[in-house]
Amino acid sequence: MIAPAATPYVDARRLIKVFRTPAGDFTALKGIDLQVNRGEFVAIIGKSGSGKSTLINLITGIDRPTAGEIVVGGEPLHTFDEERMAEWRGRNLGIVFQFFQLLPTLTLVENVMLPMDINRLYPAAERRDRAMRLLELVEMDGQARKLPAAVSGGQQQRVAIARALANDPGLLIADEPTGNLDSRTAESIFSLFQRLVTEGKTIIMVTHDEARAARTSRSVMIADGQVVNEHVTQALAALNYDQLAEVQRHVAPTAFAPGSVVVRQGEPGEHFYIITGGRAEVCVEQPDGRTLPVDSLRAGQYFGEMALLGRRPRRATVRAAADTPLEVVALDGATFSQLVESSADLRDELQRIVQLRETQSRVEALADAGRDDAGRDELRRLAAGAPTRTFAPGETIIRQGDLGEAFYLILDGEVDVFVRRGADDALIDHHGPGAYFGELALLGDRRRTATVRVAGTQPARLLELDADAFASLTQLSGRFAADLRAAAAERTARVRGDDR
Repeated sequence: MIAPAATPYVDARRLIKVFRTPAGDFTALKGIDLQVNRGEFVAIIGKSGSGKSTLINLITGIDRPTAGEIVVGGEPLHTFDEERMAEWRGRNLGIVFQFFQLLPTLTLVENVMLPMDINRLYPAAERRDRAMRLLELVEMDGQARKLPAAVSGGQQQRVAIARALANDPGLLIADEPTGNLDSRTAESIFSLFQRLVTEGKTIIMVTHDEARAARTSRSVMIADGQVVNEHVTQALAALNYDQLAEVQRHVAPTAFAPGSVVVRQGEPGEHFYIITGGRAEVCVEQPDGRTLPVDSLRAGQYFGEMALLGRRPRRATVRAAADTPLEVVALDGATFSQLVESSADLRDELQRIVQLRETQSRVEALADAGRDDAGRDELRRLAAGAPTRTFAPGETIIRQGDLGEAFYLILDGEVDVFVRRGADDALIDHHGPGAYFGELALLGDRRRTATVRVAGTQPARLLELDADAFASLTQLSGRFAADLRAAAAERTARVRGDDR
């Protein structure tokens, strides 16, 4: 893929298009911005009536914006009159339509020659040879002398692509180019577009096909005449067109100065935030007053979901990074709840992220903040790779005397610790969220020194680290290793009954 240019090749700014109708004015585009770099393959997606075709018509000069600017290759198209626009389009733009639009009375090679004849960019003696080379490019040179009606729809579309390339334009616009083709033929056309991009063409393709759109350089979604921020679509990939359009109608863009607080630990949660620019730092205030950094978030990531899903105070403080402003879009709690209720995929994804973040936060708190980025990345790898297990109320998690191969960190719920004394089990300890157990066996002879059961009436959810992960955790954090030794000495005394 060609490296993106510093200046966009296609730069549409604040485009507004109003159609005058007997029933009144209809605003089809509402201040759209779109930038496309040289060598990009960009898909424009959205429901029928969202404004996709209107946008394409403005970029191609088929229609004019009511307000706004369109600059392509440094040329201000919005200032061109009809004659100059037609000349520019013939030399710089190739268009592939859904219905091919080949002239039925011309052979395939003559259809490809037609743009060269009209714009006179190549000597007349060279045009047929060039047309044949383009037909060879799209694997249609063997059919060159046939009329369009004599070949299939997919073959006609290949010829339409060859025709769009006739004058070697820098920009290729494809408006639903596979909409009338079977899946196998559509795939071959799409593959041809991919090859043209690798050879240096810039392609903007309007499509309803989300699967193929996902295989382009990037997708731009249009909803209700507006571009849905690409970082919003990235963050909420589980949502469909209608749901993303609903988000677009409700989000409020906000900017925060470097270092400023967006949400504060302990406060109620009222909004869900998606980062659209800059970087956010997440930290947790510890009971001993220390501030523990636990994550760094970038554009396309989100925060604020934990408080809204659990209807509880914020568990962390999020602030803009000290060196750059933070740009976000905020979604109110009511709209967020409606989206979660309407999308099982989003609900599952959010629950997965919540569990992962809780796990990472617990592990980071356990290992303390005193480490470098490499150490923090390793901690996150440990947290992401470790399984979580849920135990029912009263269920035994580990049993005294058994071999111990795992260390447990409590994410939710509570546990009781018992040791066998004579014929009875004696309760010697009780642990809640953030506490850990199971370390004595891993530090000693691998035999469990106590029995641990789920306490109370609620299940317990635990992070389970195997012996290797436990060893890595102790190596990464000197503070954790020291705390572990102190806790192990205290717990050993309790097991022996020395504290009684």
